[in-house]
Amino acid sequence: MTEGAGLSQSRSWLTPLRSVLAVLGIALWFVCLVPPVAGWSSRYEFAQTIQYGVFAFCVPVLLAAGAPWRRLGLASRESHRVDDDGVQVSPLQPQFFDRIAIARTRATGDRRAISLAGIFIVLEIFWRVAPVVDYLATHAWLAFFESLSFVGAGVALFLSLIESPPLSPGTGRVYRIGISAAVMWTIWVIAYLDGMSQSSWYHAFHHVAGHGLSRSADQQFSSGSIWLISAVVFLPIVFWNLVHWLQSEEDPSDELYRMLRQERSRGFFGTA
Repeated sequence: MTEGAGLSQSRSWLTPLRSVLAVLGIALWFVCLVPPVAGWSSRYEFAQTIQYGVFAFCVPVLLAAGAPWRRLGLASRESHRVDDDGVQVSPLQPQFFDRIAIARTRATGDRRAISLAGIFIVLEIFWRVAPVVDYLATHAWLAFFESLSFVGAGVALFLSLIESPPLSPGTGRVYRIGISAAVMWTIWVIAYLDGMSQSSWYHAFHHVAGHGLSRSADQQFSSGSIWLISAVVFLPIVFWNLVHWLQSEEDPSDELYRMLRQERSRGFFGTA
């Protein structure tokens, strides 16, 4: 048995696991759009925040990790081959994602990933602004558009951070670490400011003293839930890439120096 065949068999268990992850992502997306979750998100800040976290982080990462692209007809069912020079070869009938996968083997996508992260961070902030959250609480139908914006931008972002056959990230590990941390820290800062505020930012959630969840508890649960959800999604990506980067043959300090030198020589908007 060849080394390649052994590696293929050792990873055969990933296929059913990816299918489970894709189904789980779609199921979570659906559950958070319908009652009772939709009703809870109109009454409690923490429920609305959990809904936000599922749309923004859980569903996109599960869909990207689940890689349902072949089942959706976006990628060929043929396996990608590698020629004698180590270059990935396109299937006989390449689909949209196959062409992207081949293009990523020929050039890095560091700037693309940074741009996608910027778009995602803007969405993170927009959907937590007080007037938007208050409007969401009183107009449940808007959650559908919130989910669409996050899933679209989130899947595009995570495709630059994790493997999603036939796509590889196409982004350097240092960039994956930095982007993941920046996206996670953005929502952490927002949650921290909300949690430490003397009065709630959001006025659509009404609490009656002595009945049910208090305003303060709702506010604290909201902050804690978004910290937990974002950490569960991004910390594994950060540490996985950090460990592999430190174990690589190239010295990390030399690699950082080389990357900084390249950035200075060609500028941010140079060819990716």
